[in-house]
Amino acid sequence: MSKKVVIVGGTSGIGLATARRLTAAGAAVVIAGRDKERLRAALSELGARAEGFVVDARDDAELAGLFDATGAVDHLVVTVTGPSGTTPFRELTREHLQSHVSGKLLPHIAVVQAALPHLTPGASVTLVSAASAGGAMPGTAALAAVNAAVEATVPVLALELAPLRVNAVSPGVIDTDWWNFLPDDARAEVFAGIAAGTPVGRVGAADDIAQAIEFLIGNSFTTGIVVRVDGGARLGSPQ
Repeated sequence: MSKKVVIVGGTSGIGLATARRLTAAGAAVVIAGRDKERLRAALSELGARAEGFVVDARDDAELAGLFDATGAVDHLVVTVTGPSGTTPFRELTREHLQSHVSGKLLPHIAVVQAALPHLTPGASVTLVSAASAGGAMPGTAALAAVNAAVEATVPVLALELAPLRVNAVSPGVIDTDWWNFLPDDARAEVFAGIAAGTPVGRVGAADDIAQAIEFLIGNSFTTGIVVRVDGGARLGSPQ
């Protein structure tokens, strides 16, 4: 894959796993994230086929600077996440909901807009939502609203921006730093319970989602879809 791929949110978790896969496949990868130390560590791991920038995806000027620096882009991946954790609806404040909107939904839209003048003919955009969109899980109203909004933009943009391809991946429960709001023992207990309720019998790894992103980048006949990678969680527990 002799293409240039920009991954905004690419310094950890799903974004970094995607960068690993794509650099191994021969792509030139640009990763961007807010944390300078994470960026340094990621670039040290990825090697010569990767470069990176410290960028806050909530800042339009920084996004413009990123794409001015990268030049032509063949594929864009957005893995930016908002606040971690769950919040009961009765305790959900306007400020907390806004932090989810400003931390994920707005950056997803802003990144795509900033990238548009730099995307090559035949380019693709891959967004990352989450299983909370439509998952009907108590405590996830803010997550559900934001991730459902991300997913709702996919078919609209696939038509409006054609022939640019626009898709999304919707991960289930993935073992990443997003879950660090829980102590280790509580996290292990939650993961065990979730794994027991899925047909595949485990929670996901970041690379599971990276594989799906790699597919969407590479398949030029796929656009306007949300790929659900959740271990069959939506099917319910096996009998």
